[in-house]
Amino acid sequence: MKPSIPKGTRDFTSEDIYKRKYIFATIQHHFETFGFQPLETPTFENLSTLTGKYGDEGDRLIFKILNSGDFLSECEKKNPDKLNWTSKNITSNLSDKALRYDLTVPFARFVAMNHATLTFPYKRYQMQAVWRADRPQKGRYREFYQCDADVVGTESLWTEVECILLYDAVFSELKLNTKILLNNRKILAGIAEFADISEQLIDFTIALDKLDKIGKEKVIEEMISKNISEDSITKLLPLFEKHDDTQAKVAVLNSMLSESEIGKKGLEELTFIVENVQKIGLKTAKLELDITLARGLDYYTGAILEVKANDVELGSIGGGGRYDNLTEIFGVKNISGMGISFGLDRIFLVLEELNVFPKNIAKSTQILFVHFSDDENTKTIELIQKLRSQNIVCELYAENAKLKKQFTYAEKKNIPFLAFYGKSEQEQGIILLKNIVSGEQKEYSIDAFLEEVNGISFE
Repeated sequence: MKPSIPKGTRDFTSEDIYKRKYIFATIQHHFETFGFQPLETPTFENLSTLTGKYGDEGDRLIFKILNSGDFLSECEKKNPDKLNWTSKNITSNLSDKALRYDLTVPFARFVAMNHATLTFPYKRYQMQAVWRADRPQKGRYREFYQCDADVVGTESLWTEVECILLYDAVFSELKLNTKILLNNRKILAGIAEFADISEQLIDFTIALDKLDKIGKEKVIEEMISKNISEDSITKLLPLFEKHDDTQAKVAVLNSMLSESEIGKKGLEELTFIVENVQKIGLKTAKLELDITLARGLDYYTGAILEVKANDVELGSIGGGGRYDNLTEIFGVKNISGMGISFGLDRIFLVLEELNVFPKNIAKSTQILFVHFSDDENTKTIELIQKLRSQNIVCELYAENAKLKKQFTYAEKKNIPFLAFYGKSEQEQGIILLKNIVSGEQKEYSIDAFLEEVNGISFE
């Protein structure tokens, strides 16, 4: 059988890993300068922890783990009527654990379990893999990494302001031009009141969230399929009109939300965030009000954010929002939270497409020492160890092969220098260093070489 990997997963080469580490390091640096502390949670959670937190669509994408042992026999004992078996009524008998779908719900579970010992506001960052049984496509994988920063234990809107500044700081350093889209779930709830569809708020927001992906007509079709009336859709039509000016968008909202207390509250919160971000200023990102932004996850209750790269069509590369009730489902009330996420894999694709990764990002071998014989290699390794202690990346060719083969190996691995330290050189106390690209060869005494090696250009 020809070897393969599951759809939606990838192998990473050394070059890929160095580039990913660069993104990780950049994000982590800014997480920590903004005062966030690291946290890691298990790869899998109890299924009951995850289900019911992401809406019906999200629940269908959770990767479930089969129980160990004879799970089918146990299922038959608990549900003997096989004719009435459905995926819903037997799932709990087959599986009680699942791979985490995101990092937010496991974080809420952690806070609920440890709230008595945490100091609030509690700021944590987390950079780990998550899994979703989604249809793989460009920029959408079944296994991918999220880099999250959350603050819980405060309702202050300055938290939202800080999250926007954090996005700006990271993407500025990564040299990405981005737009940060902002909306508020309270505004969407107010619009639902205006359109007489408050009881269909989830169906409305799930459909609206797809506007960028499937367009106005398909969104309306989906709303109709969810039994949202034509009268209600007519009231919602101003949402689909393009307004580049923030004041025009606010005017639309003021008209729709004039009778909605929750909607006006959301608009008030949004205005506070926008005004203060404008006063502080952003380095490169542009903050935009997007009154159709919904974010499909059920747990958001206030501000919602989404980040897109201006120069690449690849969906969002970050997103998040305010959630006031997430820990309540775990029995702990009155812990409000605000969190954002960076989509590492999509950020990687954007940096690749725009060719803005720093050059020489990989810590590859700088000097290859020619393999002569076992008698000579002991002293060679001793010299290599001294170089390694000075952070020079070097290696001894593994086998006593012809020089041409060793030279070819160095060329294929883009190693810039070949070092000769055989019996003759060891007796003379010298080393010969050959630049593989230019062909230039230089002789050093060992002491001089160890002193000067950090000044050599290995590019």
